[in-house]
Amino acid sequence: MGDAVREIMQGFALRTGLGQTDLPSTRYLWTDAFAVCNWLGLFVEEGDTEAMQRALQLVDETHRILGRHRPDDARRGWISGLDEERGAMHPTIGGLRIGKNLPERTSDQPSDVALEWDRDGQYYHYLSKWMYALGCVSRVTDDPRYRGWAVELARTAHTRFSVRDAAGSPVGLHWKMSIDLSRPLVPSMGQHDPLDGFIVYNGLQAGSGRDMGIDLSREIRDLAQICVGRDWFTDDVLGIGGLLTDAYALARRMAEGSSSEPALLGNLLESSLAGLELLVRRRVFEESAERRLPFREMGLAIGLHAVDRLKERVDGDPGVFTKADDLLSVLELLRPYVGLAKAVEQFWLQPTNRDSPNWIDHLEINEVMLATSLAPHGYLES
Repeated sequence: MGDAVREIMQGFALRTGLGQTDLPSTRYLWTDAFAVCNWLGLFVEEGDTEAMQRALQLVDETHRILGRHRPDDARRGWISGLDEERGAMHPTIGGLRIGKNLPERTSDQPSDVALEWDRDGQYYHYLSKWMYALGCVSRVTDDPRYRGWAVELARTAHTRFSVRDAAGSPVGLHWKMSIDLSRPLVPSMGQHDPLDGFIVYNGLQAGSGRDMGIDLSREIRDLAQICVGRDWFTDDVLGIGGLLTDAYALARRMAEGSSSEPALLGNLLESSLAGLELLVRRRVFEESAERRLPFREMGLAIGLHAVDRLKERVDGDPGVFTKADDLLSVLELLRPYVGLAKAVEQFWLQPTNRDSPNWIDHLEINEVMLATSLAPHGYLES
C-alpha cells in the first residue's frame, strides 16, 4: 500500500500548497494531524526520508498558519499574543485555529447552528488530535521539542476549555472556543472530548521522561473526574472508530506500565461493539455514496484496524490486563466486524463513488484519512 498512500499524500501536498511558493498553504488542523502521522508511517515502515521531511514541514507550516491570526482578521501575529521570536519558540501556547473558511462569529453576532460549522475558532477535539500527532513526531524523531509543544498546547487547551462548578471542580469542556480562547462559541461538550484528552495526556506524560519537567498529572486527574460514570456508546461511525483507537492507545499505555485503566478499556470495547451492531442492523454500509460521509467512515475503518493489534497485545501479555479473558471475549465479538474496514476502503476507492459530492466537497480530509486507513501504522503505532 506504500505507493498508493504516497500518491495520495503527494496529491494532498500539492493541492494544499505545502512547501510551495506559488500557492497559499491552506491548512486544516484535523486533516494535518492525520497527514503528519501518515508521513511518519512511511518513514518508519519504509525508511522514506522524504516523507519524514514532509511531516516536519507540515508541522512547521501548520504552526505558522494556524498559530497566527487569519489574513482577513484585523488582529495580527501569533494568537498567543507573543512577539515574533517567542511566538515561533512556543507556537502552540495560544492554541491553534481550526482552519475553517469563514471567520469566527463575533461577540455581537447571534448564534447560527448551521453557519457555525463553517466558521473558524478552536475545537478541543482538533487540538487533542494535534497533540497526539506532535507526540508521535517526538517519539519517531527523538526530539523533545515536539512533545514540549504538545504539552504547552495541552495545558492551554485544558485551562481555557474547562468548565468548573462553583467549588472549582471540573465538570466539562466547551466544544468550541474563539480564536483567542476568550469566550465559548459552542459551550456544550463533545461526547468523547474528555476521553480523547485523557488518553492523549496520558500518552504525553508517559513519553515525557521526568528529566524534562513535564507534568500533566493535574490535567489528567481533572479529565478522569469528568469521565467518571459517562456513557461512551455512540452510533456515529467516526465516534466508534475513535473509541477503538482510544482503546488501543490505552492498551499501549497499560502494556508500558504507565497507566492502569482495565475497567475503562473494557467499557470502550463494549461500547464500540454495541455501536457496530446497531450500524450493521441499520444497513448503513449499503447506502449510496450520496448518503454516506467518507471521512467519518474512514475513522471507523482506522479504528477497526486496531482490533487485531489490541488482541495481540492482550494475548501476548495477559498479566498486564486485569480480566484479560473478558477483554479477549469482547475482542472476539469485534473481530467479525474488522472486514468492514476493507469494505469501506474499497467502496471509496471506486471512481464512481469518488465522483459524489460527499467525496469532492471534503476532498482533503477524505483523501488523507483514506491513506491512514490503507496504512494505519503511522497513526496507530508512532
